[in-house]
Amino acid sequence: MASKRLNLLLAGACAVLSACGGVPKPMMDGNYATPIGGAPVTANPTPYTAGLVCLAQYARANHVVAPRVAIGRIADYTGKEESDGSGRKVTQGASLLAMTAFAKAGMPMVERFDTSVSEYELKYANNKLISDNPKPGADVPAEYRRILAGQVPGSDFYVAGGITELNYNIRSAGVDAYVGDKDTDGLKGNFRRRVFVMNIALDLRLINTRTLEVVDVISYQKQVVGREISAGVFDFLNGNIFDISAGRGALEPMQLAVRSLIERATIEMSANLYGMPGPQSCMQFDPYAANTVGATGAFVPAYNNLGTNNAQTREDPSRWNDRGDPNVRDSGRRDRY
Repeated sequence: MASKRLNLLLAGACAVLSACGGVPKPMMDGNYATPIGGAPVTANPTPYTAGLVCLAQYARANHVVAPRVAIGRIADYTGKEESDGSGRKVTQGASLLAMTAFAKAGMPMVERFDTSVSEYELKYANNKLISDNPKPGADVPAEYRRILAGQVPGSDFYVAGGITELNYNIRSAGVDAYVGDKDTDGLKGNFRRRVFVMNIALDLRLINTRTLEVVDVISYQKQVVGREISAGVFDFLNGNIFDISAGRGALEPMQLAVRSLIERATIEMSANLYGMPGPQSCMQFDPYAANTVGATGAFVPAYNNLGTNNAQTREDPSRWNDRGDPNVRDSGRRDRY
């Protein structure tokens, strides 16, 4: 009887494995599986994003002529890596976060971080291989692009620095509890709660491009908190074993902490360059200003369509989403019929 039951269990396991490991058949849309999840794309603000947008509004309302800023290398100097060798603990894109932060502040920027495309374009233009208005299929080649002296604007200041600290478990607290019957097969239970704190720090400097004079230095740190709660019950009932456990944990996003550090430093540097007295200036508002700066960044309008395509519409999570925007959804239906 025992061998028959064992054979049945083995046969069932093989059936499950073959079902899971077999080659799936494509569905009607050509895919093998439908991915889970459907959260819309949203803005990625920090508690300092509104302050950056306020800076842009202040500069525009007061007609402040801001200097041009370039973003240099903001590296990860912590040297911390994942224990499994999967990569660094801290984002390697801090320079990109700084570019977005200065854009939210409305600060004019020039590209110095990745100029590879511009360098290729300049090389081809110097060899008279690039034209701005080519005519496909025309026998007469279009006029080549000319290189003009001084056509590339320079920067007035540039930003450099790095992520300099990542300290684990600067404080932790917890409690463990275990209760149960003295009998071996009696009811038993456990409870665990953990809270721990770590921190991350950033050092940035603003440098005068012409003189290489360091005109602003800022150092900030931010603490990150994590918590874990779990509970379980273990018991024997009528010869059966029951082991039930549940838990919940959360860790404040470390990379979002880096973004917050950079945005706070950007606010202070930009307010200095703008001559802004402080947060009290955010009470000003210019209803006639072009709305091109928001929580997602800033842009230069290509057409006069700011009434329907502006910074606020870019922050709308339903916009352009075929599940949330009825315009896109209805258009898709019309296209199918």
